[in-house]
Amino acid sequence: MKKIEAIIRPEKLNDVKQALDDLGFHGMNFIQVTGRGAQRGIVHQGRGGESVTVDLLPKVKLEIVVGDQAAERVIEAICGAARTGNIGDGKIFVMPVEEAVRVRTGERGEVAV
Repeated sequence: MKKIEAIIRPEKLNDVKQALDDLGFHGMNFIQVTGRGAQRGIVHQGRGGESVTVDLLPKVKLEIVVGDQAAERVIEAICGAARTGNIGDGKIFVMPVEEAVRVRTGERGEVAV
């Protein structure tokens, strides 16, 4: 199994959820986070020519655990739905998952996901 963590733009959340739903992946968690990447924030021009740098931007972190065979399809779906082509579209991290246990039934492995 793989745990996929994706940091995406908040405005792309519904598109990503729909893309994953269309593939049959319904269980996932979303967390609102702030951070910065290569762009190191954005600069706003204020009144009187003042510039203000906002270096922590709102993002959404998606977490989903899937079987090894499904991981690439999920990654492609997230990329396709979250991509704008602009800097700040996000990142995806993939980690191995040793075990999953469904608390209600005690089921283990991929069936618990």
